[in-house]
Amino acid sequence: MKISRGVRIPLLIGLIGMASGGWLLQRSGDTSGDVYTQARLFEEVLHHISDRYVDEKEPADLYRMAIEGLLDELGDPHTAFLTPEDYEGLRIQTTGEYGGLGIQIGVRNDWVTVIAPLPGTPAEKAGLQAGDRIVRVDGESTEGWTEDRAVSKLRGPQGSSVAIHVARLGVDEPIEFSIVRDEIHVQSVRNAFLMDGGIGYIGLTVFSETSTQEVRTAIDNMRRDGMRGLIIDLRTNPGGLLDQSVMLSDMFLERGEAIAEVRGRTERERQAFEARTGDQYPGLPIVVLVNQGSASASEILAGALQDHDRALVIGETTFGKGSVQTLYDLGSGYHLKLTTARWYTPAGRSIQKVDDDEDVVVFDPADASHEEDAGAVELEAGDSVEVETFRTDGGRIVYGGGGIRPDLIVRDTLDLTERDFYAQVSEQPGVYLDAKYRWVVSYAHENGELQQGFQVSDAMLESFWRALQGAGVEVEREAFDAAREPIARQLGYELTQTRWNEQAARMRENATDPVVMLASRILREANGVESVFAIADRIAEQNPGVVTDRQAVSSAN
Repeated sequence: MKISRGVRIPLLIGLIGMASGGWLLQRSGDTSGDVYTQARLFEEVLHHISDRYVDEKEPADLYRMAIEGLLDELGDPHTAFLTPEDYEGLRIQTTGEYGGLGIQIGVRNDWVTVIAPLPGTPAEKAGLQAGDRIVRVDGESTEGWTEDRAVSKLRGPQGSSVAIHVARLGVDEPIEFSIVRDEIHVQSVRNAFLMDGGIGYIGLTVFSETSTQEVRTAIDNMRRDGMRGLIIDLRTNPGGLLDQSVMLSDMFLERGEAIAEVRGRTERERQAFEARTGDQYPGLPIVVLVNQGSASASEILAGALQDHDRALVIGETTFGKGSVQTLYDLGSGYHLKLTTARWYTPAGRSIQKVDDDEDVVVFDPADASHEEDAGAVELEAGDSVEVETFRTDGGRIVYGGGGIRPDLIVRDTLDLTERDFYAQVSEQPGVYLDAKYRWVVSYAHENGELQQGFQVSDAMLESFWRALQGAGVEVEREAFDAAREPIARQLGYELTQTRWNEQAARMRENATDPVVMLASRILREANGVESVFAIADRIAEQNPGVVTDRQAVSSAN
C-alpha cells in the first residue's frame, strides 16, 4: 500500500491507538541491511506465509497485520492505522456530528438500554425515556448486542428511519417506535449554569469544532445574569482538536502572549501559537479543574492559563499526553494517525509524561516542601528524582516532567472503610451496575412526586440494599453501611439524571464535590484575578503541600 500525500490535519487527541501482533522491519548494521534487501526479505516472508502457513491467510490481512505490527513496535499508543470505520469514529469525536437518534445507550443485563435521550433530538421528541430497554431494532432482537453493534445499527443517514421496540417499566407489551434519523450535534459544553454567589460553572467534555463558540456563548449568557467568577471543568476531558484549545486559550490571554509551542523533527513540524484577539474577559477570575483524565487539548488550555497566571488550576495531575498527531489520507477510506511532534507550554514545560517502561519515579509536588530551590525530592527510601521547575509570568513555581500539576491538589478520595465496599462489588462489576441501574429506574418510575434537591433517605438506602441482595450482589452489610455516604451521593446523582437531566444531576453533585466546593469558595472571596492566587497561597499554608478530601476542604472554609 502506497502512502499518498493527502490531506494532513493536525490533531491533538486523547484516544488510545490500535495495537496488535506483529512484524518489525529492522535495519541491521551489516552490508545486507539496505532498505531494498529488507524489503525483498519482507516480501519473501509474506510469500511463504501466504502460500504455506498451516492456516490460510488472505494477503490483505497479512499486509494489515504487518502495518499494525510495525506501528505497535513504535511503542506509541497514539499512532494508529485507521480503517474507514475507525476514521468515522474519529470524525464524530472531533466534529461532534453524526446521523442518528440522539440517545446515550449502555448494555444492561445483556440488553441495549437508554441511559438518556439528548435534548432536542429525534429520540426525545419521539418520547424515549431513560431506562427504556431497546429489545428489537428493525425486527432484530438486541439481546447480547454490544454497544458498538447497537450504535452501528441505530446510526444512519439523515432522513432515514429505524423501527425499534422498547420494553418499558410498567407497560405490559413492548412499545413500537418508528423514528426518522436526523443530524445529531453532540455538544462539548454539556453543563453551564450559575452557582451561588454568582460563580459560573462550565463542564467541557471534549474539544470539538464548536467548543470555542459554545464556551463563549455560555460565558456571555452567564455574565448577563451576573456572573463574577468562572469555573472551567476539564476533568475527564480527553482532548480533541488542537485549534480549539488554542482558540479557547486566546479568549483569556492578551494579544501576543504565547499559548503553546509544537516541536517536531523538522522545521515544518515546529510551530508557535500566540494569542491574537486579546483577553475577551479581562479581570474575570478563573479556576480550571483537572484530573488524571484531563489530556492533550485540556492540558494545553490549563498549561497556558497557568503559565500566564490567568487561572488557578485545582485538582489532580493531568494525564500527560503532550504529543501531536497528523492524519494522513492513504486512500480508499484508510488513514494513518502518526505522532509527528510534541508540544510545550509557554514556560517551556513538556507535558508528555515519561514512558512507564523507563522506570522513572514521577514527582508529586504534594510531597515537596515549598522551598524555591527544592530540586531533589525524597520520594521513598533511597529514591529521588530531579524535578525541573519553571516560573510563571508572575514568578510562581510550576513543575515539568509530565502532565499539568495543579496549584492546589484536591482528591475526593474514599477512606479505607468506604473502599472496602467498592472493592467487593468490583469483583462482580456487571452485576452491581445492572442492579444499581434497575433500582434507579424503578425508583424514579414509582416515585413521580420526587422533587429536585431530595435527600437520599435511610429508607432509600435500605431499599437499594435489598435490591443488591435480590440481584445476587455479594457484599457484606458492614461494608455497605460504612460506605453509605458515597453510595447516597451516587444514587442521588443517577436518580436526578434519570428523573430530570444531566445538568440537574451535575448541579446536585457540585454541592458536595470537594473540588468544585473549594474552587467556588475561592472565587466567591476573590475580588480580582490576582487575589485568586493570594487566597490559594493562604489555603496552601493552612494545608501544606496538598489539599485533600472533604475534611481538608472544610478546614479551608
